[in-house]
Amino acid sequence: MEDESTRERLITSALRLFAEKGYQSTSVADLLQESKCHSGSFYHFFPTKQDLLIAVLERYRRGIVPMLIEPAWKNVDDPIERIFALLGRYRMLLRTTDCAYGCPIGSLALEIHEPDPAVRKLLADNFTGWVDQVERCLTDARATLAPDVDTRRVASFVLTVMEGGVMQSRTYRNLKAFDAAVASLRDYFQSLRRVAVRESPV
Repeated sequence: MEDESTRERLITSALRLFAEKGYQSTSVADLLQESKCHSGSFYHFFPTKQDLLIAVLERYRRGIVPMLIEPAWKNVDDPIERIFALLGRYRMLLRTTDCAYGCPIGSLALEIHEPDPAVRKLLADNFTGWVDQVERCLTDARATLAPDVDTRRVASFVLTVMEGGVMQSRTYRNLKAFDAAVASLRDYFQSLRRVAVRESPV
């Protein structure tokens, strides 16, 4: 009888291979070699490769807080600085991989041009979960920001800055584009805070 550890090995192998090679370029044979599983085990848990992709996307969705948010925000109290600490984590991943790292959800969303509804929903759910966390920071910082700021729209903009910065840094193989995007975002937040100071009651 197949055990849960076999399923976990398949998911863990897919996490790595989909990130390194891409979903389309990763074959079932690649997954079997990486996980040291037999084809019967694979198809017992995942009737198709897309079923494994769904399990991978569900793992990312569940892991956003413990794997990404909590390590980035450890010992960071200021809510705006938490946003930049999160972006700093992506910078660290770029730096330590010589700018080969790509946001796994962003990479999959770009690669899979016409995803099935179940896949598209999970990609969207992962982006939504990320934006939710950034919006939480903005809500906590609302008293220091311009009064009419749309926290959801700004949180989505932060995601766009991150994804665009990562994509350009991967392309140019340097951190200049990522650093420039983050610096512009910091300027934007400083302007929001200056507006808040000007409009605060005396």
